[in-house]
Amino acid sequence: MTGWAWLFIALIGVVSAVFGSIVGLGGGIVIVPSLVLLAPAILDEAVSTQTAVGTSLAVLVFTAMSATWTYKKQGKVDFKTGWLLFATSGPAAMAGAAAANLVPKGPFQLSFGLFMLVMFALMVARERMKPLRFDWPVKRMFRDRNGTEYRYGFSVPLALAIGAGVGVSSGLFGIGGGSLFVPLMVLLFGFPPHVATATSMFVILLSSVTGSVVHAWNGNIDGMLFAALAPGAIVGGRLGAAIAARLTGRQLMWLLRATLLAVAVYLILKGLRETGQL
Repeated sequence: MTGWAWLFIALIGVVSAVFGSIVGLGGGIVIVPSLVLLAPAILDEAVSTQTAVGTSLAVLVFTAMSATWTYKKQGKVDFKTGWLLFATSGPAAMAGAAAANLVPKGPFQLSFGLFMLVMFALMVARERMKPLRFDWPVKRMFRDRNGTEYRYGFSVPLALAIGAGVGVSSGLFGIGGGSLFVPLMVLLFGFPPHVATATSMFVILLSSVTGSVVHAWNGNIDGMLFAALAPGAIVGGRLGAAIAARLTGRQLMWLLRATLLAVAVYLILKGLRETGQL
């Protein structure tokens, strides 16, 4: 890998981590398509989707660790709820990672594109919808570092089911899962957005570790790409969490939505061509 290629890959790590930690996504939505689509031009060789996913999930450990540490110092992480969600997201991430090598290239790209399209829809819904008001059996009171109290609630079976679904998508697509966690936590359970984002990053940290172990076992982690991406992810994770404390992120969210939509359409078309349906 040339010096310029290394620098460009490192920059992808920074950008993905900044995006991911601000909105609680983890950054895989930037790393995976960037490696798949840009690697032939940057590295003069293609990177398989499975390798991009495995490497992304391994880098995600550092992004989430950096962001979670910053959010913890800000007093925004609901650790109790985070551990509950991890109870199913952790094992499910391992199952998703194991399944990644079983899906052929065309269907994998198609399903990944459709998944990103769903994330785009959820982000649009998150902007327009108000939290639903349910009398959930589990009540939570969370007090942040400034002493502000927030009250919300959830159903344990539903929370565990959401954790499982997010875990599978995390291991399969190399995405932290915050794009599903955060909207559902805000809209369904009434979490304050900043608490949902911070707690999501904590769960992503835990589940990305379990998923990465399986990807490493299957040989889906590229050591050189990981070494180039990881330092940027650490810096970007802290930077993104710090920015999130000062900005609403509205313009950044619209940019992220546009990126999601563009990449989703590209991957869907590419997947349809690979499968001979277009």
